[in-house]
Amino acid sequence: MSTLFSVDHVTQTFPLKNGGRYVALKDIFLNIAEGEFISLVGHSGCGKSTLLNLLAGLTRATQGGILMNGREVTDPGPDRMVVFQNYSLLPWLTVRQNIALGVNNVIKSGDHREREAIIEHHIRLVGLKAAADKYPREISGGMKQRVAIARALALRPKLLLLDEPFGALDALTRGNLQEQLMQICQEAKVTALMVTHDVDEALLLSDRVVLMTNGPEAHIDQILEVPLPRPRTQLAAVEHPRYYGLRAEIVGFLSEQRRARQQRLKPADAIASNGLEKVNLELGFIPLTDCLPLVVAQEKGFFAKHGLTQVKLRRESNWKTLETHVRQEVLDAAQMVAGMPIAMTLGCNGQTPLPMVSALTLSCNGNAITLHRRFHEAGVHTLADFRDWIVAHPGTKPVLAMVHPASMHNLILRAWLASAGIDPERDVDMLVIPPPQMVAALKAGTIDGYCVGEPWNSRAVREGLGTVIATDVEIWNGHCEKVLGVREAWAAAYPRTHQALVQALLEACRYCEDPAHRHDLADLLSQSQYVGTDVATIRPGFVDPYDRGTGSPAAVPEFNRFFGPGVNEPLASDAVWILSQLGRWGLASFPSNWQEVTKRVQDRTLFRSAAAALGLPASDLAEAPIERIVGDRFDPLDPLNYLDLLAVKGQVRVASLALPPPPPQRQEAPAAARR
Repeated sequence: MSTLFSVDHVTQTFPLKNGGRYVALKDIFLNIAEGEFISLVGHSGCGKSTLLNLLAGLTRATQGGILMNGREVTDPGPDRMVVFQNYSLLPWLTVRQNIALGVNNVIKSGDHREREAIIEHHIRLVGLKAAADKYPREISGGMKQRVAIARALALRPKLLLLDEPFGALDALTRGNLQEQLMQICQEAKVTALMVTHDVDEALLLSDRVVLMTNGPEAHIDQILEVPLPRPRTQLAAVEHPRYYGLRAEIVGFLSEQRRARQQRLKPADAIASNGLEKVNLELGFIPLTDCLPLVVAQEKGFFAKHGLTQVKLRRESNWKTLETHVRQEVLDAAQMVAGMPIAMTLGCNGQTPLPMVSALTLSCNGNAITLHRRFHEAGVHTLADFRDWIVAHPGTKPVLAMVHPASMHNLILRAWLASAGIDPERDVDMLVIPPPQMVAALKAGTIDGYCVGEPWNSRAVREGLGTVIATDVEIWNGHCEKVLGVREAWAAAYPRTHQALVQALLEACRYCEDPAHRHDLADLLSQSQYVGTDVATIRPGFVDPYDRGTGSPAAVPEFNRFFGPGVNEPLASDAVWILSQLGRWGLASFPSNWQEVTKRVQDRTLFRSAAAALGLPASDLAEAPIERIVGDRFDPLDPLNYLDLLAVKGQVRVASLALPPPPPQRQEAPAAARR
């Protein structure tokens, strides 16, 4: 499908009475394809109607612009028609006359009979032939809304804009109209964008659902593809195996946004008597085995030991939401996939670049690649077997899921495939799915496999759904996996708090590594506020031999690494490899100033200061060329040559990244002032 509308870097502000400015929308990017139906979903005040008005040409963007077929939208026009919630019919005109009013004023070419034919066609299209000569007061609310839709469609718009069109209707009328609207849009091949608060309505009608964050500075958090087949009915939609997973994701997002709004109203930071700038911290994590250092620091008292007496761990539903909450300053810090601080600094996926800092690697390894069990039964036991299966089935692309574009799950999975000559851009389809939803998606048949952390591989094995074709210990033993990420501005504002946080988590990492603690920690992780699954699913690889679902389980002693030489100190070579992979697959331009970017993101000085305070020996790790993944010899001192030599890659772009000046670090107050 060709792109019909492009919303390009749009920011919308409004003047306030006190002379200030209210930023309603910030950096909105959205492409609308011809013939697609998109819904905007978010809480009141998130800018949905503002964006709709911009598309209609009723207002102009403060920054950026909107293009329709390559031409800028500057004012209203009949090529963009709006259907409002309140019908807006002229009461002294009949149904036919209300529709004819626009047709006769806009479609002036052609004779009277042609315009009459257009009017009659759209009366029949919305099923109002019997009411064509009635006045608005003589028909029901649902019929009035059908008149409004017919009036808009009769002008043959390129884009139909619907502003909560069914919000004022009863449930039965709304359901009937939703199905009629789907039929109308399909018959008329209409491109539509709808504002709605109704999650089920959005899923029923849409090809994509755009989730908007809270205002001010509202932006697009994520865009969900709705893979329900068309034509749709309400009954068929709810019976589709992906329906309730998608619904749960949207409801979860809206719940998180509500919590984020409440969080913004929380009291000011508490001041500690021990000189830390801040002690009430909100730390985000995802329910995975390797969230363990945060759990241990909380449950075993390491946060409190280092003066962080009011720490709250916040369980997030997915990595996108966690990133949004870091951006919105709901979270002070978070467990992050290794590439997230780098990707946020670069501004990947159309996001505004946000300088980030990581001074601690929380874990290494811990992931596996699981395929649906039918592949194992078909003889796919190795990567070479998987390549041969793909070659033997040219009309079928395996669908593989990972958790975040900048995650090691995605980057290692792609490099692993490429090492066998499998092009992840051409030979398979890649999806982003939150970790807890992987098993459900595999069971529903919407994906054929995934790369994820535990316990979600072991869950598929225990349920007989999948087998593990490879662990990351076999692919690249010792890769950085999860890191501590904070905003650079936060690190500058709270330097002593930041160091205390790193020290507490580094002690927790050492505690997690001790095999004597693992049995009790598996029980701790299984609690509902953390991973929330049965302990038997957590134990494989963590405590017990690892069960791949292919025979006898085997011990993998390095499956979860939390502490030790080469584990916790941020390595420049890891950051450069991540930068190279983001560039390799077109996820971001490779920065020509990659050394500057690496030093800015990784605070090795802070790590070494924290390690020294704990009495840990300094490490001296060489940044030499190394074969990270089979057939992938990477030189961290010459990444551009490495990218040039790769046989399987996307379109690599190289550009300098303009980094803002580092924020000034808060100066330590005199002791008397701190007291």
